[in-house]
Amino acid sequence: MTDAAVANPAHDWIATTVATHPVVLFMKGEPEQPRCGFSAQVVQILDHLGVDFVGVDVLQNEALRDGIKAYSDWPTIPQLYVKGEFVGGCDIVREMFQASELKPFLEEQGVLQA
Repeated sequence: MTDAAVANPAHDWIATTVATHPVVLFMKGEPEQPRCGFSAQVVQILDHLGVDFVGVDVLQNEALRDGIKAYSDWPTIPQLYVKGEFVGGCDIVREMFQASELKPFLEEQGVLQA
């Protein structure tokens, strides 16, 4: 049996979470109290734009912390998901924001009012 065939509860939970909520930020800490500077930057950008999002604290669960990295094939946290799709980490979100690409993207996805 391959690793891919083995059920992964963390992956199942992540898949359900990103399918249920239009905007999800897997982060260190909570939106009200980020526990790393990169998570804080993404929260600041989302708050600035007025995006309604769900923050998931990966520090609460090691399986989740490792699971999200494998799920997205992305080595760092935070990770932003919009409409079930992985958008990126802090650098990508910050670059999109600075290039004035993030707001139109979120509007196109229907998660931010124009």
